[in-house]
Amino acid sequence: MTTFALVTSLTIGLVGSLHCIGMCGPIAISLPLGNKSWGRRTLGGLVYNLGRILTYGLLGAIFGFLGKGIELAGLQRWASILIGFIMVLSVIAPALFTKKIKLEHILFGYAGRMIGKFRKLFKINSLPSLFLIGLLNGILPCGLVYVALAGAINTNQIIGGVIYMVVFGLGTLPVMLAIPLLGNIIGKGFRKKYQFVLSSFVVLLGLLFVLRGLSLGIPFVSPPQKMLKPHKKMIKMNTSKKKKNMVYLFNK
Repeated sequence: MTTFALVTSLTIGLVGSLHCIGMCGPIAISLPLGNKSWGRRTLGGLVYNLGRILTYGLLGAIFGFLGKGIELAGLQRWASILIGFIMVLSVIAPALFTKKIKLEHILFGYAGRMIGKFRKLFKINSLPSLFLIGLLNGILPCGLVYVALAGAINTNQIIGGVIYMVVFGLGTLPVMLAIPLLGNIIGKGFRKKYQFVLSSFVVLLGLLFVLRGLSLGIPFVSPPQKMLKPHKKMIKMNTSKKKKNMVYLFNK
């Protein structure tokens, strides 16, 4: 897990968190926090977000494991290029085909069923119910989460994938915690203008994934391809050293 990956995941969370207002904002505003004190409401908001971030971490473990398999197969460069291409395409395609079917529409039925489960939990004013709402919220269809999961795959580690997604979730925490406490304080007009910034960021990130996969030798941006079979040389060196030591002991 590199510093670059941590900074990237945190940046995705921070930059994309305003996108969460439109997607997850209605759920956060409707949380059963009641007319409690600020302390109790803050605790409830934190418990809700803890459930959401925990789900992100579990997803990170799954996709980090997938990335590990890709690395062992020697396909990580191509996976990085493909992920970057998909990220760029996810921004360009809706802009070119605004009236075509979007991924969110395909998953609308799934999201509807999940929100149906939310309604039952909203009737229960307790910390466990807030935690469960957060867990379910973490698996709702969300383009921003998909972008973060693409980065989790590129860590090529189970633990790395978990850390990547948890840091991403922490990046979204300030905005997602403020929503249930302060309400929808950011106007729709601002969010619409901000969508351009978010789209540009996703395209830039996608291009960065492509460049890293190309391994052009550019420091930090497109580092050279690492040797994938260094362990064989180490094994041979260790074996030869053992033989020399055995010969030395025998002669001695």
